Amino acid sequence: MTRFQFNIHARDGKARTGTIQMQRGEIRTPAFMPVGTAATVKAMKPETVRSIGADIILGNTYHLMLRPGAERVARLGGLHKFMNWDRPILTDSGGYQVMSLSDLRKITEEGVTFASHIDGSRHNLTPERSMEIQRLLGSDIVMAFDECPRADQPKEVIERSMLMSMRWAKRSREGFDSGEEHAARSALFGIQQGGLNEDLRSISAGKLQEIGFDGYAIGGLAVGEGQEAMFATLDFAPTQLPDGKPRYLMGVGKPDDLVGAVERGVDMFDCVLPSRSGRNGQAFTWSGPLNIRNAKHAEDTGPIDADCTCSVCATYSRAYLHHLQKAGEILGAMLMTEHNLAFYQQLMAGMRAAIAEGRFADFAARFRARYFAR
Repeated sequence: MTRFQFNIHARDGKARTGTIQMQRGEIRTPAFMPVGTAATVKAMKPETVRSIGADIILGNTYHLMLRPGAERVARLGGLHKFMNWDRPILTDSGGYQVMSLSDLRKITEEGVTFASHIDGSRHNLTPERSMEIQRLLGSDIVMAFDECPRADQPKEVIERSMLMSMRWAKRSREGFDSGEEHAARSALFGIQQGGLNEDLRSISAGKLQEIGFDGYAIGGLAVGEGQEAMFATLDFAPTQLPDGKPRYLMGVGKPDDLVGAVERGVDMFDCVLPSRSGRNGQAFTWSGPLNIRNAKHAEDTGPIDADCTCSVCATYSRAYLHHLQKAGEILGAMLMTEHNLAFYQQLMAGMRAAIAEGRFADFAARFRARYFAR
């Protein structure tokens, strides 16, 4: 069976649609990956995640290494069996979470020493250990270990961090290849860094291509720089990476972020926003986001979105969802999350179809006109 193969089926401007073939199944691109941080997409059953159209989900190396532990997951048959998900899983390297623990970690050339946010226990995460953890989990797409500095840091700080991440990328490649059995059926993605600087990202892209990866991620964005700065960076960053490999924008984003990034040549995304927002009462719709907790929905018998094809919109009213959220009922979080994740998959399917039919510019214009009409 195919270990990893990316085929681009159609292009429309910089936008592309295609498929990634892996042993556990096909991933249609552009693809949105629901985030299953701790071996679960919060408030969702795995079979429901699949039924709404997700081809792949994301697992979190940092959280899973701390609880329940990668070695335990391996003893229990691997992450797929553990969480009852038989399709591809991408695991991040742990680098982003370590960045967020600025008060609890120390970075050296060797790696990162940090204190667990759960119990304060000390841990050491290196490129080699990150590869080992992702191997123990049984990840299908493994991410190289990197440091993710904030985009507003001085250029010299971002450059120093980027160059260390490139050295870590080489060590990640070597660590990944040493696990021959896992490497024979999984893929390794490198992560481009360099903040908002075109020259630094060009250097990063060149060094990653010298090492050689199955796919390439664009890291270091969606960390507070704002959409305008992110899009300005995406005007050049994706095309610095190999055309024939998948391009993955990490941690993005809002529906309009996804459309703008696909417009600029990105193929893969992940973000906690649709699930986190759903739990907090925000629904994404073709007419923009809405807060189901607002009093105006208390007696609204219509669906969240009349043009959404998900089972939540086919079955439940805004009034009922408003009640569930106000009452703090668990079902409210479940239904709102399901709608949001289904909406994201419908958005990705719409973009794939528009690219295939050569009408992506019209799709994007119509989407924005309606989404921002309020």
